[in-house]
Amino acid sequence: MASKQQVFVTEITPQTEDFSRWYTDVIRRAELADYSPVKGSMVIRPYGYAIWELMQSGLDKRFKETGHVNAYFPLFIPESLLRKEAAHVEGFAPQVAWVTRGGDEDLEERLIVRPTSEAIIGTMYAKWVQSWRDLPLLINQWANVVRWEKVTRLFLRTTEFLWQEGHTAHETSEEAEDEARKMLGVYKEFLENELAMPVLDGKKTESEKFAGAVHTYSVEALMRDGRALQAGTSHNLGQNFAKVFDIRFQARDKSMQYVWQTSWGMTTRLIGAVIMTHGDDSGLIFPPRVAPTQVILVPIPRGDWKQTVLPKAQAIAATLREVGVRVEIDDREEYKPGWKFSEWEMRGVPLRLEIGPKDIEQSQVVLVRRDTREKIPVPMQGLSTQVPQLLETIQAALFERAISFRKEHTHRTGSKDEFVRLFEGRPGYVVAPWCGGKSCEAKIKEETQATIRNIPFDAASSNGSCISCGEVSQSDAYFAKSY
Repeated sequence: MASKQQVFVTEITPQTEDFSRWYTDVIRRAELADYSPVKGSMVIRPYGYAIWELMQSGLDKRFKETGHVNAYFPLFIPESLLRKEAAHVEGFAPQVAWVTRGGDEDLEERLIVRPTSEAIIGTMYAKWVQSWRDLPLLINQWANVVRWEKVTRLFLRTTEFLWQEGHTAHETSEEAEDEARKMLGVYKEFLENELAMPVLDGKKTESEKFAGAVHTYSVEALMRDGRALQAGTSHNLGQNFAKVFDIRFQARDKSMQYVWQTSWGMTTRLIGAVIMTHGDDSGLIFPPRVAPTQVILVPIPRGDWKQTVLPKAQAIAATLREVGVRVEIDDREEYKPGWKFSEWEMRGVPLRLEIGPKDIEQSQVVLVRRDTREKIPVPMQGLSTQVPQLLETIQAALFERAISFRKEHTHRTGSKDEFVRLFEGRPGYVVAPWCGGKSCEAKIKEETQATIRNIPFDAASSNGSCISCGEVSQSDAYFAKSY
């Protein structure tokens, strides 16, 4: 982490002083998003939306490679459809936005502004699925949803947000379970490879699972303030929604059967996750694969630079674009190079390329890494190879740094006193034995504000005593304070 002396952009509060304020400062200062006139909603600015487009592109490619196709379903859902599934409506009722009038007329039936789409999609699947030959049905939707949140924060929790939601229907329970696990694996691979964000994959407890699901699986990431963030979820819905919405098919043996379903999703909160996983006191640090600008090229304005330096900079930029590098040139004359350097550091550009008259004389440029601030003089010849390689090096380094941070902030304990003491701060993950009881889970949350993030798939059975009640534990659980 940079010292205060190293921080050039003074408008940003240091992480160590107030992490929450730092987070908001850097979002607004880097022009990722801003508050809107609608309470609880945000405006995603072009720089922030460019990140979402890169995430969307990466995920969409992966979905299609696994056989899924995109569709779109209505924003409005009749109240009667949502109320068909009791657990579902109970889970979402406090967050629902209602439409009661259309134009100057009262509606005969209230409409819900989409908080999630299981109800409307289930209704359509009942029309589309008739036979086992119609299965599997593998559909994804890119959409906006509305959940009337009481407390909001840019990207992390807003009244309206963008997301994708996959909804699938299958012949057998085994196929549905395989689908739910597979798509969680897709999320894990995407997060770790594209966002350089190590995640913990596992199963949610009964108390934390999605309303109406049989099982909920999640990927959890650890932010630099020691809080966990749920980065994505995948749900095995069993036949719960199929029975409610009468999604039946003629099976291979001519009997009528209910389909087995899944749903899974990720949201624009991933932008917030990237910010909090990699940023420092000077601002953002974007992993190269999701950075809107991967290389900022800054020509040094000395002498007749417009006739000498600038044309060379433009030629270098063109060469890098040919090999797929997202590069921009900052040739603004109203700002000094030092200001530009700190500005682009704050905006998280992974690599800065400096070129001035002396560099041209020596046929070189200076590359500056955002993650380490290391300055690397390199020959101009071969930049089309060196720059992509260095970007991949930065990508890997950010991932390794995040892994190291998680290891340093993961504690194991079987002592209740130590467990409570650890959560007086934000220790990160605390791994402790748990009996599997809802009452113990609720008591721990009340006493420490920590929740079970999930039970990892590779979690070994515990022979210890539950951290709360002292009874024989069922397994080790990962506890953390969370967003």
